[in-house]
Amino acid sequence: MKLIGCLLLVLAAGCGGDDPPPADLPPVKLTISAPADGAVVRERTVQLRGRVSPARAEVRVEGRAAPVSGGSFAATVELEEGVNVIDVSAAVAGRSSAFRALRVTHDPRVVVPDLTGVPEDEAVERVSQLGLEPAVDRIGGLFDELRSGERRVCRSEPPPGSLLRPGNEVVLGVARRC
Repeated sequence: MKLIGCLLLVLAAGCGGDDPPPADLPPVKLTISAPADGAVVRERTVQLRGRVSPARAEVRVEGRAAPVSGGSFAATVELEEGVNVIDVSAAVAGRSSAFRALRVTHDPRVVVPDLTGVPEDEAVERVSQLGLEPAVDRIGGLFDELRSGERRVCRSEPPPGSLLRPGNEVVLGVARRC
């Protein structure tokens, strides 16, 4: 019985004497470098990039594994029109995981540029490159037909700065003299 009492006394006093408990490992660190939280993008996809520490941590973006190399990771995320919330997590055994969420807005509309003074052919090309449909309206009248020189944009409808969906029409009012 004395042996059991001594054993209990040793256990109650703590084995190992004054040795401190092992230190907890630091939590996983996760940073997102792009895109910025609250970003507005025109494209249907966005390239998400960031860093994780330790470098061996597993990163998941929207629930799918993202490749990690030297602590850096990247993933392409498809967006729906409007506000999207992108969830990112990083985990490694024996450490607290890290989580981030960022909002990215997909707005496919394009801004009508100010093409005042731009030659007709160049203006038509620039509107087409934006995914908009150019239409030309010759507004100079009879006297404009008698003038020399190339036609330039005098106005556009809708006006510069307007937001349009790809495929919408932009009417370019052109004349040799505005």
